[in-house]
Amino acid sequence: MAEIVMKLSDNKVLMIVGDYSEDYEVMVPFQALQMVGLKIDAVCPGKRRGETIRTAIHDFEGEQTYSEKPGHLFRLNADFALAEADQYAGLYLAGGRACEYLRLNKQVLSIIRAFMAQNRPVAAICHGPQLLTAADVVRGRRLTAYPAIEPEILAVGANFVAVAAEDTITDGNLVTSPAWQGHPTLLRAFVELVAPTILNTKTTLN
Repeated sequence: MAEIVMKLSDNKVLMIVGDYSEDYEVMVPFQALQMVGLKIDAVCPGKRRGETIRTAIHDFEGEQTYSEKPGHLFRLNADFALAEADQYAGLYLAGGRACEYLRLNKQVLSIIRAFMAQNRPVAAICHGPQLLTAADVVRGRRLTAYPAIEPEILAVGANFVAVAAEDTITDGNLVTSPAWQGHPTLLRAFVELVAPTILNTKTTLN
């Protein structure tokens, strides 16, 4: 008989998404964070629990920029209007084209500012740092993003770090990665900030 010694956390994570968020950058963390024992609320401005967003798949196929293809319908499991920063241990900002308009939403920016002001864990991938720059919360910080976001990061006084797509930059409470290839390193770094004991599990075989 196998005895699994594992302490699951009741820590909650807020994920902000929108129509045409990148498919992998929504689906993978949403499932993976639950798999390790976190509760994750996925919300979208203007939408309620049970409604869906359309995602897009970004791929790198040899052209000068990524291609974009239809993804899946992703069902939200919480109401954006009810989301309050102090209810969550961490914030996850998915990437994709949605970030272009999500950064115009004042409540989105207010939530981001609350997390950063309280030094709580924040993860942003690909175009997700566009939300951080719009909120003006990364001045003097080290972070990475999809390379096209570098000018925005530099313009707000942050330090852009160019890394391979598989890599993650950690700067205090902030973890960032350039693309969905970085999920393994980004998700591990984020979980270690939100609930480090979750990854310190032991399996005992009798």
